[in-house]
Amino acid sequence: MRVGVIGATGAVGRELVDVLARRRFPITKLRLFASGRSAGTRVTTPFGEITIEEFTPERARDLDLALLAVSGEFAKQHAPGLAAAGVLVVDNSSAFRLDDAVPLVVPEVNPGAIGAARLIANPNCTTAIAVVALAPLHAAFGLKRVIVSSYQATSGAGAEGMAELERETRRVLVDGMPAQNEVFAHPIAFNVIPHIDSFQPNGYTREEMKVTWETRKILGLPDLLVSCTAVRIPTMRVHAEAITIETERPITPDAARAVLAAAAGVVVVDDPAAKLYPMPLTATGRDEVEVGRIRQSLVFGDHGIDLFVCGDQLLKGAALNAVQIAEQVPALQRAA
Repeated sequence: MRVGVIGATGAVGRELVDVLARRRFPITKLRLFASGRSAGTRVTTPFGEITIEEFTPERARDLDLALLAVSGEFAKQHAPGLAAAGVLVVDNSSAFRLDDAVPLVVPEVNPGAIGAARLIANPNCTTAIAVVALAPLHAAFGLKRVIVSSYQATSGAGAEGMAELERETRRVLVDGMPAQNEVFAHPIAFNVIPHIDSFQPNGYTREEMKVTWETRKILGLPDLLVSCTAVRIPTMRVHAEAITIETERPITPDAARAVLAAAAGVVVVDDPAAKLYPMPLTATGRDEVEVGRIRQSLVFGDHGIDLFVCGDQLLKGAALNAVQIAEQVPALQRAA
């Protein structure tokens, strides 16, 4: 396939190139697109040296697949036109996630939603990581309520967010100066910030509401009760999530472990006696979502459990999921 990564110089764009190589995606030609500031730059990739091109719709229309790592406004402007020209478009932005005409896909959960679509949305990173664990539990026990506390790495704010954490940590430890902030609402070094995206009229942030809206769409449960609190924390690239679920049918920790151990995209890390549980350090660079700290809920009793989940935001939360979608598309569309 002739593949283009649009937004290739950002954190997700760079990760997309690495994932394409690592998974040996069938590429006849890889093209990298960015803004005019980066055009002409030669970059070393697993596919050899490639010159970054300034994006124009005309230049991208001969692609077979376009992987977008761009803003929502950019995606709204260009993605529909590329899809109409016959390009398969997988968009990482929030632009089309809640559009009823656009599939929102996590391949381990709802690959059949792709159908014959030429434009497919990649979920919010917190949602993608959560539903990999929630979907098999729903299939086995039925979900009634989901409460998520999401501890989100600076990579969720892009390369600039990661750089700010590194820079401001050095400012505090090496220079002995107070941490400053440009990307985040407050200094991120040695701090946690319960504010990601804009606050909504109901008191939740848009980031938190994305988890509610997108989880419902992916699982096909429009009335599922979902509440989320999203907190930015001073880690690099793994989102951690404390999740409490209430189930329709009785559930035990052992039964949940058995279901999760057999689930695609999940690795159970759950031996507290040996100090084994999901952590950003161990989930960094890992394709699978780590799940552990599985225990009976003290609130919902035998119809609920608590669990802790960690997933790499740049992988399952973004680039990996996008490439996995692309891997599904040709087979599904041939079948259709």
